Amino acid sequence: MLSDGALRMLVLLHFNGLGFTPVQLAWLFVLYEVAGIVTNLAAGWLAARFGLAATLYAGLVLQIAALAALAQLNPEWTIAASVVFVMAVQGVSGVAKDLSKMSSKSAVKLLAPAQEGALFRWVAVLTGSKNAVKGAGFFLGAALLATAGFQAAVWGMAAVLAVILAAVVLFLPEGLPGRMKGADTWAGWRSKDPRVNRLSLARLFLFGARDVWFVVGIPIYFQAVLSDGTAEGRREAFFLVGGFMALWIIGYGAVQAFAPTLLGSKGQSEGAITRKAVLWAGVLVPIPLFLAAAAALSDGPAFWLTWLLVGGLLVFGFVFALNSAVHSYLILAYGAADRITRDVGFYYMANAAGRLLGTLLSGVSYQIGGLPLCLATAGLMATASWLIARRLPAL
Repeated sequence: MLSDGALRMLVLLHFNGLGFTPVQLAWLFVLYEVAGIVTNLAAGWLAARFGLAATLYAGLVLQIAALAALAQLNPEWTIAASVVFVMAVQGVSGVAKDLSKMSSKSAVKLLAPAQEGALFRWVAVLTGSKNAVKGAGFFLGAALLATAGFQAAVWGMAAVLAVILAAVVLFLPEGLPGRMKGADTWAGWRSKDPRVNRLSLARLFLFGARDVWFVVGIPIYFQAVLSDGTAEGRREAFFLVGGFMALWIIGYGAVQAFAPTLLGSKGQSEGAITRKAVLWAGVLVPIPLFLAAAAALSDGPAFWLTWLLVGGLLVFGFVFALNSAVHSYLILAYGAADRITRDVGFYYMANAAGRLLGTLLSGVSYQIGGLPLCLATAGLMATASWLIARRLPAL
């Protein structure tokens, strides 16, 4: 996850510095998200057939291969060739990330203690720490780009991942299951449980509401505001933009980790937690709409708007993290143990579809209507997530 966050920030800031438009930048991440959709559908079947350890190893190997390939990028290539090449490499990286994530999340359902509330606590700690590490990766990517350059940064991350892979192979504890009974066929990728399907659709729009401003809009806006156009100014902007994105993700991960305490979930029924999912989905809706209105009223970049965006997006991150943590618990609570990898895979397929939709709309909305349209689109997607969450059974 550290390399995944670092790679995203490296690619975004490097190619923005080369003059790519917001839509072109969005295209760099499209295959990454498409790969996430396909991988999450296939990963559940692969893990059920070959075991969670095998999919974890495969994810690490593919990420190393993706980084090694990206280091071959030639600055003399045309923009079209560069976009196609980076899209392909990002696609491999997307497969790697989702194989690793699905493996770890599914293992929690199977290995968590049976005590009351243990599943929510374990899911919260795993998800929160994962996102905190990914957030540190955002800052690491920006820092490496500013200090070491693009190729050196990519090779360095590949070398570190190779060491991690060796350590995982040597020291991974026993307990991750191998192939699971009754899961050898590809059919049945879509859950028969309407709760899983509705939760997955709500998840799609929830992550679309985040990525529609997170992927392209806000980083490019902040870089334009913070950079004075000089080489030194661009380096400083790299650190500031990367620092904010890292702070957002780390804070998001910390809130997720403490979600059971913040929500008072101990001893509560599944239905009570479902009702909280609906409540917090509704709380999220007005935040991006308020920020969109403020951006529309501002006559171009302004000091007060920058600080309002920073504060407002941190509040968005807090509420978003509670929504995400509750979703992560509910998918494991709803999912059947004998097909948990399939249900989790389908759920994260919807997650990836939401990121894909948000990524595309991030570049398009920012290029057409600037920051106000970008944030307003996020508000509309948050509204859709809330309306779907209201259909979850709260017994």
